[in-house]
Amino acid sequence: MSKNTMPLHKEAWIEELAIKIFNEIEALTKDKVGVSRESYGKGETISINYMIDLAKEFGFYIQKDAAANVYLSLEQSIKNNYILIGSHIDSVPQGGNFDGLAGVIAGFLILVYLKEKKVKTSLPIKLLVLRGEESAWYGKNCIGSKALFGLISQEDLNSTHRSNGKELSKAMTESGVKLDQIRKCKTLINKNEIEAFIEIHIEQGPILVDKNWPIAIVTGIRGNYRHHKIRCKGTAGHSGTIPRYLRKDAVFAGADLITRMDDHWNTIEQHGGDLVLTSGIFHTDVDNQAMSRIPGEILFSFESRSQDISTLDALEGLLRSECKTIEREKGVCFEFDNVIKSDPAECNPEIIKKLLDASDSLGFPRVSVASGATHDAAIFSNQGIKTGMIFIRNDKGSHNPDERMEIKDFMKSVSTLNKFLNDYE
Repeated sequence: MSKNTMPLHKEAWIEELAIKIFNEIEALTKDKVGVSRESYGKGETISINYMIDLAKEFGFYIQKDAAANVYLSLEQSIKNNYILIGSHIDSVPQGGNFDGLAGVIAGFLILVYLKEKKVKTSLPIKLLVLRGEESAWYGKNCIGSKALFGLISQEDLNSTHRSNGKELSKAMTESGVKLDQIRKCKTLINKNEIEAFIEIHIEQGPILVDKNWPIAIVTGIRGNYRHHKIRCKGTAGHSGTIPRYLRKDAVFAGADLITRMDDHWNTIEQHGGDLVLTSGIFHTDVDNQAMSRIPGEILFSFESRSQDISTLDALEGLLRSECKTIEREKGVCFEFDNVIKSDPAECNPEIIKKLLDASDSLGFPRVSVASGATHDAAIFSNQGIKTGMIFIRNDKGSHNPDERMEIKDFMKSVSTLNKFLNDYE
């Protein structure tokens, strides 16, 4: 860091700029509750266009790739290795303002600071504003980052919107995506030119709040196996006339399955394994179900997350094995959709150490955590790119309008990244 500059978190003008950008994008994408920046939709496009206009004001160079991701830089042409920083700009429906956006604004502030203070880093810096990270809209996550490496399938493109049925391919085309290149699984970026990828993101869990840490360095990112729709079919009937031994109750069968999977979860944790399980959707059809009717069918989701791919594979096997057992015992039938897999990812040990050193040198806690949520950083890591993440303390969780990131904590993450970039060799 240049000797005539203060640590970035002590620069009031940078903090004021951060507040301005957060507030203006929130106002542009406000929903009835929280904000909605739909993947390859209106709110996301509005936010990206805002960042492009702001970049023009500061004289940054702007590029778009075939997936409509946006790159900002201080140099028009970067031919040597560079450090890529960034995050996504979309949100879940009626979500919070900081999920994803914090990483985008952090990168933007770094570029502003380097330009205004005339600081030269050992390697050029690019900011990447990614589209389509959230799976809430089309059931597919990290679309923008996967597209960079030719990882978008035709099945992905055929995915439909959660409420209006629009295909992802159409939404992407309307957002300026060059779909012919995406369909050919063409690589959009030369990963050999990327020295490292760094993402700043709010923590989406309670650990930093509980530990009273403003920021932490991420060690790895859990992968996940997801079933969006598993169907359990039994036989409907009158609740008062059919005894227990003749019933084929879909709800009882589904509840039995979840209880058995919870027992497996407990056993794996007791043996030191890393795992979380969730069945976030679990319902009967309200149009034909009644208080006095034995439910003949349920639909439910099932998700497993772990830093260990073998654990995820084992859980998938256990899930299907338990379903077979329950089918025999309760006379029901389980129908599975295709499992959607996101592999676990490790952050690079060298990058972790450099980020910890930067945090420590600024007087912040030298602490690290694993990420339970999936991030674009996982895609870069699994492509062999040296990857790091910085988490920011965030009260009230995430994927809801009550996110409570403090601007002082945010500025500490930006200052840590700035220190890392200036000291990088």
